Amino acid sequence: MKNSPLPPCSVELDPACTPAAIEARSFALIDAEIPEPRPFSGPLWTVARRCVHTLGDTDIVPDLRLSPQGLEAGVAALRAGCTVFTDTRMAAAGLPMRRLEPLGVTVTPLMALPGLAELAHSRGTTRSRAGLEAIAGNMAGNIVVIGNAPTALLGLLEVLERGATPPALIVGMPVGFVNAAQSKELLRQSPWPHFTLLGRKGGSAVAAACVNALADLALEQCGLAPLAAL
Repeated sequence: MKNSPLPPCSVELDPACTPAAIEARSFALIDAEIPEPRPFSGPLWTVARRCVHTLGDTDIVPDLRLSPQGLEAGVAALRAGCTVFTDTRMAAAGLPMRRLEPLGVTVTPLMALPGLAELAHSRGTTRSRAGLEAIAGNMAGNIVVIGNAPTALLGLLEVLERGATPPALIVGMPVGFVNAAQSKELLRQSPWPHFTLLGRKGGSAVAAACVNALADLALEQCGLAPLAAL
């Protein structure tokens, strides 16, 4: 039995086909769909647009909370060769080292900390929250990225309330139905430099996207070329 020929394509395809062209075309489409005046401008729009691109969702823009202070602090920390702590290995995987190594930045997923499972079991909590408590004394000048676990964000806020030195920037964008929205609302009300996405949406990919956008800005300030799209 012969295979039937495919019907003529009735879908108009975008001609962009290389990584750089696809990214540029994506950003142009986002700019067109969210015309000025926008909630963010300049470098903050660079961060917001990358968040939209990562989630494929222009509806998130009103719920993004991105501050100039957070951007300045985050870029400065990256230029200084900070450590980026992530709540999951997934978030760490979203931070290409070829983008961060020129800045001297290292990435440490909390799940890789030694003895974390035992610590979490002894405290009756999640590993991500136990990890945040474990690094409480090492956050100064660094960036903490939370894209998955509301418990980690709540734990971070608690150790800060108890007097821990805050990180340079908190990227708090956990996703989910249980305490995700609540933890991000508490972060929004906090005094510490932060980026967040209110509500249930979020995730490791969009949290990592914020750091990638900041890293590109840091590379530009150092006279280095931003990382080309994959």
